[in-house]
Amino acid sequence: MSGLYQFIYETAVIILPSWTSHLVAGLSIMIILVNAVLMGAAVFVWMERRLIGRFHNRIGPNRWGPFGMFQPFADMLKLVFKEDIIPANADKPVFILVPIAMLMPVILMMAVVPFAQNTALANLNVGVLYVLAVTSVTTLAIFMAGWSSNNRFAMFGAARGVAVLISYEVPVVISLLGVVLVTGSMSLADVVSAQTVPFLLVQPLAFFVFLAGTSAELNRTPFDVAEAESELVAGYHTEFSGVKFALIQAAEFGGVAASAAVIVTLFLSGWAGPASAYLGWLWFLLKVGVIAFVFIWIRATYPRLRVDQIMALAWKFLLPLSLINLLAIVLEVFFLRDASGVLTTADLWIMAGINIVLAVSAIALFGSLISEKVSPNIWQPGAGLPEPTPAVAFPAREVR
Repeated sequence: MSGLYQFIYETAVIILPSWTSHLVAGLSIMIILVNAVLMGAAVFVWMERRLIGRFHNRIGPNRWGPFGMFQPFADMLKLVFKEDIIPANADKPVFILVPIAMLMPVILMMAVVPFAQNTALANLNVGVLYVLAVTSVTTLAIFMAGWSSNNRFAMFGAARGVAVLISYEVPVVISLLGVVLVTGSMSLADVVSAQTVPFLLVQPLAFFVFLAGTSAELNRTPFDVAEAESELVAGYHTEFSGVKFALIQAAEFGGVAASAAVIVTLFLSGWAGPASAYLGWLWFLLKVGVIAFVFIWIRATYPRLRVDQIMALAWKFLLPLSLINLLAIVLEVFFLRDASGVLTTADLWIMAGINIVLAVSAIALFGSLISEKVSPNIWQPGAGLPEPTPAVAFPAREVR
């Protein structure tokens, strides 16, 4: 955002001192970024509710505005004017900090995502490491929410959420090592520039692991066991209401949009596309919309998993896949790179051909190994099981 920053600075320096103009320009960019995240969360909420309505063969929100587009703003106004209740026995300072700790990683993560060429709040040379470090704050925020509420259901939900986050963080980090190896840099701008062939094709296993792991870390279905309403009311945010609940929901839905932006940057060539010098932001937003649609499609398709199934998927399925991908990338980079350590476009296409076959084979193999062999629930003589008690037939009663 150097061009926008320069414009704001040159406008402010006419009437303000130089250091004050820099401060005004920086704060203006930050305000734009924060509001962009919140607006992105609102757009994603509307898109998710409309699409899930279509998946379920119903209409979805359709009262507020055309096609229900103002429904997120109506929900926001409703939550803003609701009473903000803090439990009497809650740890009040920690309880108040929870919404801030939930929303902060989303905003900080978007600060390093390049929306177009030379368009980012900060181009860090350790951008990948920065994203991983910032998103780990969510684990602490969830634990703070459960602990400070002084509610056993909230604590159970927080314990589940922390266990899922820690488990899935391992394969997610390993999957990104392959991206760093191929790129030779941790800068997100360099990752986009290195994708003459999208890393979705070059490293399909890494993309699959990162997508599944990110979905689990966002508590999205089928990994939303931390918020299993049928078991734990609402999980770690049971006691939150009003503005605090609104900020937590904004963090959850904004996290999906931010994660989609990171996935586009790492695996879908970011802003790259026809006339990307002028329309890079448009290509980026279209790709983010496609990834967001995939998240919604997964939620509308798969049922919720049990806790043991979620843990098994992380340690027995995604972790081996991430290690296989890392081993394959290390060998391919070692044998294919030239003397200067650069991978050409032809090398990337060779890696894509090898890794697509490897991904299909590995997913099929480990998927069959962790699949449960469920026996039919039918009693058979000689099976060593007690004979089922016959059902008691009650006489029919006339209903008047």
